[in-house]
Amino acid sequence: MIDNRFIVKRFFYILIFILVGFTSTAQRLLLKNLTTFDDKRIHFGFTLGVNSTDFGFTHYNVIGDNPEFVAENVNGVQISGTEKIRADISTLTPGFTVGIVTNLRLSESFDLRFLPGMSFGERKLTYNIPIQDINDLGNKTFYSIKSTFLDFPLLLKYKSRKMNNQRPYLIAGGAYRIDISKSGQEDLVRLKPFSAYLEAGVGWDSYLQFFRLSTELKFSFGLNNVLDAGPKSTQAQVYSNAFSKLSSNIFTLSFHFE
Repeated sequence: MIDNRFIVKRFFYILIFILVGFTSTAQRLLLKNLTTFDDKRIHFGFTLGVNSTDFGFTHYNVIGDNPEFVAENVNGVQISGTEKIRADISTLTPGFTVGIVTNLRLSESFDLRFLPGMSFGERKLTYNIPIQDINDLGNKTFYSIKSTFLDFPLLLKYKSRKMNNQRPYLIAGGAYRIDISKSGQEDLVRLKPFSAYLEAGVGWDSYLQFFRLSTELKFSFGLNNVLDAGPKSTQAQVYSNAFSKLSSNIFTLSFHFE
């Protein structure tokens, strides 16, 4: 028969062991890194990220509503003004973002951030009609638009209270982008090089021993119409004429090293 005093003693030893371990862990958690980091008036860093670019489509109800529309034959199919031509992006293609971080401290809770950089992305358009492109005579299931952006975002950052070495935050602001990728008159869908965006996102600051790592998810909503004039007459016009407006949207997952 097991002695009750033995059980109580074992339980007491186990309880002490748990409490000592918990206290040791708590002391390690309370060991704060970079305690004066947020007191700096201005600091710098760099950012790496992945992105996916998208379009906001505004189609004509029927393509004949476009005053520029002229009936044409596409891959043996006669396109009339009563056709409903629709395009979409079936899958988002990952891209790459790199930039510089400039952070200005405004108060305990607010920072002003300027993050100039470059983004590389691709959008693959699919249509409800066959794609005919004189630059690629093969059977195509999508039309690819590749972009290289010069990014100029200006953001306001709102930080919560610091919890040990963690600090969640919100960001909001605007951005101006210039697409420097080559765009020729023979492209099926031509885009204007300049675009403006409204940006918002969430992030998480982690204060490590030697630097601060911020993980951030940001949404960029295009404000202006980036659809340019249609291609030259040797190309089919229907792929561009289907739209009354195209807006550019970008989703970015960034890692800031500061």
